[in-house]
Amino acid sequence: MSGLPGGSRTSRVTIRLIAIQILVFSLLLTLFGRLWYLQIRNGDQYTAEAASNHIQQVVAPATRGSILDARGVPLADNETRLVVSANRTDLMRMKDKGRSVLNRLAGVLNLKPEDVAAKVRLCDAKTPKPCWAGSPYQPIPITDEATTQQALQIRERAEEFPGITAEPTAVRRYAQPGGANAAQVLGYLSPVTDDEITKAKDSASPLMRSDQVGRSGLERQYDAELRGKAGVTRYEVDNLGRVIGKADSDKAVPGANIVTSIDARVQAIAERELDQAMKDARKEMDRNTGTNYKADSGAVVVMESKTGRVVAMASNPSYDPNVWVGGISAKDYKDLTGKDSDYPLLNRAIQGQAAPGSIFKVISTTAAVRAGYSFTDHYNCGASYSIGNQVFKNFESKGYGPIDLGKALEVSCDTVFYDLAYRQWQKDGGNNPKHPADWFYKTAHDFGLGRTTGIDLPNEVRGRVPDREWKKRYWEANKDAWCKQGNDDDSYAGKIAKENCESGMRMRAGDSVNYSIGQGDTLVTPIQMATIYAAISNGGTLYNPTVGKAVVSPDGKRVREIKPTSHGRLPFDQRTRDQIDAALAGVATQGTAAWRFGGWPQDKVPMHAKTGTAEVYGKQTTSWFATYTSDYTIVMTISQGGTGSGASGPAVRKIYDALYGVDDKGGIDEKKALLPHPETGLPKIAKDGTIEASPIASPSPSGSPSGSASPSGSPDATEPAPPPPATRREDDTR
Repeated sequence: MSGLPGGSRTSRVTIRLIAIQILVFSLLLTLFGRLWYLQIRNGDQYTAEAASNHIQQVVAPATRGSILDARGVPLADNETRLVVSANRTDLMRMKDKGRSVLNRLAGVLNLKPEDVAAKVRLCDAKTPKPCWAGSPYQPIPITDEATTQQALQIRERAEEFPGITAEPTAVRRYAQPGGANAAQVLGYLSPVTDDEITKAKDSASPLMRSDQVGRSGLERQYDAELRGKAGVTRYEVDNLGRVIGKADSDKAVPGANIVTSIDARVQAIAERELDQAMKDARKEMDRNTGTNYKADSGAVVVMESKTGRVVAMASNPSYDPNVWVGGISAKDYKDLTGKDSDYPLLNRAIQGQAAPGSIFKVISTTAAVRAGYSFTDHYNCGASYSIGNQVFKNFESKGYGPIDLGKALEVSCDTVFYDLAYRQWQKDGGNNPKHPADWFYKTAHDFGLGRTTGIDLPNEVRGRVPDREWKKRYWEANKDAWCKQGNDDDSYAGKIAKENCESGMRMRAGDSVNYSIGQGDTLVTPIQMATIYAAISNGGTLYNPTVGKAVVSPDGKRVREIKPTSHGRLPFDQRTRDQIDAALAGVATQGTAAWRFGGWPQDKVPMHAKTGTAEVYGKQTTSWFATYTSDYTIVMTISQGGTGSGASGPAVRKIYDALYGVDDKGGIDEKKALLPHPETGLPKIAKDGTIEASPIASPSPSGSPSGSASPSGSPDATEPAPPPPATRREDDTR
């Protein structure tokens, strides 16, 4: 075959050259375009970023402000400890990811290698706690309890511990003065997360990677004030990281101090008496179950009646908040959050919900008066009350005959309230209501139930008023399951399910009468009931409970007082208020709480009380005890603890004894009184900003200021004999 014609070969070469030229031209055009974009279009931006690459920041955390009690005694402050930290970035550059270094460190610190490794692993959705939730570029504390010898070992053998530092650092301390733990009130700290830094970037309180933030309690509520502002020193460095100069710097600004209304002495006694009451309850036999009471949790609130300020707030079970300092161990974390822990992180004073039992009857009394029933008319207090085929019994089936509403509160007669609630249910239309007044449910809402009180602590729960709207929502959410169970199950539970399927959306007569004595689906918190009883004491004003009293700047020059604020008034007139007040005084002197207040100086410090014992399906009864004087309101509850006055009564009495200095003979010794009147002022602030704390002594083991005997669960030689069995009675268990 002959070769290709010369013209065709030349044409192909030309085409290839043109293609190459186009490709080269395109590459050059792209290159020049990119150079224009980098150097001209965004030149200023990249110049600034290049300059910033030569600036290194050294962050000095701000000293966190202290949390003080009303007398200036530190509840949470700072102390200098030897902190051993690990630089995770340095460890990750090693061949074994720093495993050998951490193992050696564990040996020096006498810790388990797996616990040390857990401290430096980063938190994500799959990583179990404990883990590091802060920035991976921030030094991660391994322990804040290093000894001087351990710190010297690490520093002198630095070549064996690359990426490990041991330095004195200011760390949080929960002082527990006089034994006042206040763990759930104070809260705890943990490292800031990247998400939190991003969210706070443009806020009035931006976060640094070195910051620790409050996770609960006052530490969270007042975090922005307590945290202060971290200091930043900026150094100019060359491309090898060598410092070549110093740029501008920002000094650290310490956090403000929070003065609270908590009195550490009263707090310690409240915690101790609650704990002792629960221990005593576990020694008592529950006649319904044939076993001892479990008394698995409880709470107590001591509040100023005229302001809503919280003097003490205790929740049990509790824990030592210092376990969070320097990072929590795996064991401690499990103890606080595991299934067998009983969840001590919960503040049961604001998060514990239970049926209120008979302490709810002040609401039902007000509702009855609003509905047109006279306070002074007589209503039959029979041994039982029948509606159709259902019988509702009075407590211990005891009847008192015709009595007025004041006496019904005093002896806690269930059947009087059953009758009033049933009558009103009929007036509202029974099972076929058209325009129901619903006074009993409306009044509960007007008393503040079903919503938060507004206390300055995070995560308060709302409780529940089971009104018609709630009944409808609840039925809609559960009707399919009820209908299925009712069709498939012939047992008693199946029959109940079938009934709920068919009529669970209705407000039935049984629902209304149970509700009137604080049973059924009603849920309240101790702080809600304390707010209500304080309002009865002060004439009707519902205050937002407050723990914070003032925010004091580090230099002491700026003081922002946290004033009491109101969120409404109780829905009764002065006459009804006075009638209820007199009835509650009768509860303490001759009614269901009288056996707990034997010898109380009623003429000097009038006491008012209401006992409550609430039934909970599948559990033992809940103990409630609500009380007030003109100065203080105290509400205590113990889950599965038994009766109101039986379980909670002795503890509440001892707290009052300590507050007023009441001795075992009913006399008042003002020298031994811890707080005969609420603290109105603030602790003394020195010119340098320091707050002078008043001295505090540990409460006596008995809980009384003098250690003298106080009325307890069983009468003794120092306690007046209780009334005869016929009048020594406790609230209903309906």
